[in-house]
Amino acid sequence: MRMLEGKKALVLGVANQRSIAWGVASALSAHGARVRISCQEERLKTKIERVQESRLIDKIHLCDVNDENSIKNMMQEISTDWGNLDILVHSIAYAPIACLEAPFHQVSKSDFNTTFEVSAYSLISTVRAALPMLEISGGSVMTLSYLGGERVLPGYGIMGPAKAALESCVRYLAYDLGSKKIRVNAISAGPLKTLASSAFGNFNQALKIIEEKTPLHSNISINDVGQLAAWLSTDGAKMITGGTHYVDSGANIMGG
Repeated sequence: MRMLEGKKALVLGVANQRSIAWGVASALSAHGARVRISCQEERLKTKIERVQESRLIDKIHLCDVNDENSIKNMMQEISTDWGNLDILVHSIAYAPIACLEAPFHQVSKSDFNTTFEVSAYSLISTVRAALPMLEISGGSVMTLSYLGGERVLPGYGIMGPAKAALESCVRYLAYDLGSKKIRVNAISAGPLKTLASSAFGNFNQALKIIEEKTPLHSNISINDVGQLAAWLSTDGAKMITGGTHYVDSGANIMGG
């Protein structure tokens, strides 16, 4: 029996088959879970549907996490179809390109608010909307973070403080929801070649550093992230909550 047989999972934030969210969705499906995914735009949905592997996905939802009604409608549809939800994966982040290219101190209030709303607050809003389904039998909530939330990584800019806020949200949600047997964790993944990473100017340098200076001397894949997410969804991780778990070839233990 596959370790997630019978579990129901929703993965938020799939952009294409190279995204971390897709790696997570694929791993959950491979381990037996029924998986639904969300993306923000119709054009992304159409692209994903063309990929052969999309047949492993139960359904693709359109959801704009900036719109509370959009979130609520998606969760209501899932509740009608499934009743409960065992796994919720939040893989959503955004910052206006202008504030990634400019020095950090020049970020505007508007760009700051936009970045934090999409990249951190959306975890709270989606968990809140999914709560009636998650609390039926307990569940595992995960979000995707990065080392730039802990230390300064040149070129990461406003996303660093946003990821720090996201990880703090994980801890407070874990405290709030623990009595309902809902676990909340963050996965801090190493650099990956995704649509999102293309916005960071020194990305290729980050990949090179991982290969040269980490204990495992190897860059990770989206499947590596997916396998960790799958394990955190099992009963083997039933007493693990509120933490940030690294899949980065050991980059997080290294000095400057």
